[in-house]
Amino acid sequence: MSMPHLLMIEDDTRLGGMVGEYLQASGYGFEQAPEGALGLRRVQQRLPDLVILDLMLPDMDGLAVCRQLRALPGAAGRVPVIMLTAKGDPMDRVIGLEMGADDYLPKPFEPRELLARIRAVLRRRAEPALGPDADSRPPLRFGSLEIDRDARTVTVAGRPCEMTSHQFDLLVVLAERAGRVLTRDQIMEAVRGRELEAFDRSIDVHMGRIRQAIEADPKHPRRILTVRGVGYVFAKQQD
Repeated sequence: MSMPHLLMIEDDTRLGGMVGEYLQASGYGFEQAPEGALGLRRVQQRLPDLVILDLMLPDMDGLAVCRQLRALPGAAGRVPVIMLTAKGDPMDRVIGLEMGADDYLPKPFEPRELLARIRAVLRRRAEPALGPDADSRPPLRFGSLEIDRDARTVTVAGRPCEMTSHQFDLLVVLAERAGRVLTRDQIMEAVRGRELEAFDRSIDVHMGRIRQAIEADPKHPRRILTVRGVGYVFAKQQD
């Protein structure tokens, strides 16, 4: 199996060099693009397994890069993004997740923590597709909503729904436990495991993105319902 290829879009060449050495020593392929436009071209030339994206770039906003990345043919929903945010500004994190980032990491950070997050994101993409054993699993169907856990696709009335790998995993956790109220901690534990903790209220941002993808009216959801003061529940009702 070839080593996962990582692309870091970051204008700080010193930081990129340090991160690159650490990740390459950990068994990853690595390249750095110092500008957003160049990073997007690199994605088109060679689809990476994961993008590490700085929010502040000299030529364009990192959020714009993330939005354009999600729109590139072949990259939408397939390339996970870990966004680097300065000083861990909460609003930057929320906006980044809304733009389609799978995870975020505030600067300054330890390369070891970045590596842990990379491994977690890539593992989330690989393990659900394989499942607990070699047997395929039937799609989850709720009226016009269909969730194919093996193909990792979601459709509503046959229309593909775009979401990040992390959002797909969150949806599966809820759908597999339809009718059961889950706390935020229970949901994040099921998705992330114990390696990483849930951060702030990022799960609420992801739930908003999932609703936009699958609900006819995201402001008045019928599938993913908020249980105030507790968490979320996936409603069993049919269309």
